[in-house]
Amino acid sequence: MDIIFKEVSYIYQPNTPFAHKALEELSFSVPSGSFVAIIGHTGSGKSTLIQHLNGLVRPTSGEVTIGEFRLTTDEKPKNMKELRSRVGVVFQYPEHQLFEETVKKDIAFGPENFDVPEREITERINAIIPEVGLTEELMQRSPFDLSGGQMRRVAIAGVLATRPEILVLDEPTAGLDPRGQKEMMEMFYDMHTKQKQTTVLVTHSMEDAVKYADHVIILNKGTKYMEGNPEEVFSQKEALQKVQLDVPEMVRFLNAFEKKFKQEIPFRRQSIAEAANDIQQVLKGRTPHE
Repeated sequence: MDIIFKEVSYIYQPNTPFAHKALEELSFSVPSGSFVAIIGHTGSGKSTLIQHLNGLVRPTSGEVTIGEFRLTTDEKPKNMKELRSRVGVVFQYPEHQLFEETVKKDIAFGPENFDVPEREITERINAIIPEVGLTEELMQRSPFDLSGGQMRRVAIAGVLATRPEILVLDEPTAGLDPRGQKEMMEMFYDMHTKQKQTTVLVTHSMEDAVKYADHVIILNKGTKYMEGNPEEVFSQKEALQKVQLDVPEMVRFLNAFEKKFKQEIPFRRQSIAEAANDIQQVLKGRTPHE
């Protein structure tokens, strides 16, 4: 499903002394099947943006189009339930939303709410639990008896069991240790690759954005500050620093190398091994990739 924002503004508590413009004439498009990272500090409008994706809020002005669904200040889709079945949102600390008595019931809650037949729900659960790193033995246990990491995987399985065409990830690795963060992001990226679904990652992590996204949108005070592929966006160190954002570690390393050796190695999202090979080529007097 494509995502299109056309001059979208959103104001909290309009026409009151407490009015706050969270988004201002925001326009962008995300083609179906893309992996887009949305980056910005607290207050930049990220949370308000993702609430538009499944109709939790509607624009104060402008237009949001999600596939065939259209939202404006005066219009909402006739079948909001269908929209929300096709846009799955993994919020920060999703494990806080668990409430059922067993893991299986918690995973089944979403598809049941969207009127999926019981037999199909069982098939979906059986398919999704190995994908998120859970096992059949856990299905009859209380989710509150599991580890924190397992609880998060149960909550994520509940979102994925609705079979969303758009998956929205709101800081999905918050609170996890580095190993857990890597495992979680690799899991999401693997699913994105296999299922060709549109994935929207809201993150503070430049490293995750540069590793997984094919498109990046930087928000600042409710407006679109920068947009482009990761190579374009993260190479603009000074522009990012103006909004208190840093560049990925690899970009910092390549900048330091250039400053010390007066030799430029273009940033192309290379791995450490690839960067080492680039450096070797440069020091031999060759152009990287030769």
